Amino acid sequence: MNKNRLEAFSDGVLAIIITIMVLEFKVPEGMDCNALRPLLPKFLSYVLSFIYIGIYWNNHHHMMHTVRRVNGAILWANLHLLFWLSLIPFATAWIGDNHFAPFPMMMYGVILLMNGVAYFILQGFILKQQGENSLLKKAIGSDYKGKSSPILYTIAVLFANYYPLVSGVIYILVALMWLVPDKRIERVFNEND
Repeated sequence: MNKNRLEAFSDGVLAIIITIMVLEFKVPEGMDCNALRPLLPKFLSYVLSFIYIGIYWNNHHHMMHTVRRVNGAILWANLHLLFWLSLIPFATAWIGDNHFAPFPMMMYGVILLMNGVAYFILQGFILKQQGENSLLKKAIGSDYKGKSSPILYTIAVLFANYYPLVSGVIYILVALMWLVPDKRIERVFNEND
């Protein structure tokens, strides 16, 4: 099967996820800067989640450039990833509405962890279809970022009940780790041209 429908559907779902997150903002009652102060936790949670969605969109886009065709397993693995990504607006609103309280912060981390696991599963099915000599395999190499992210998410989830601020810092650090543009796939494509 051609990959174009998978890419178009995924792009559409991610655009809807971002739209849902921004619709959580209600217009403040007042007309000065003080009216915005209560929205600060929601805004900060939105910024972090927007960055995460952008990271997934960017990496998904790059990964799909290595794929020529998809099979049923890849389609289902992609839907699995989209399912977990679709829960980010819920978790974002929850942590924002509750000012980064322990249990919502823990659930936010669980959802981020499951997103990472789902991405890893999708990547695994693509690697299985393409074989050991694929462009994707060459590009990801030992995949330190991909392997360290679930460990960091798990640590953040464990800290959330006692130190939600530490969990938040870990979520930000993982996002920053992935925010740095990953040139591995582009580099492999340039080498094979």
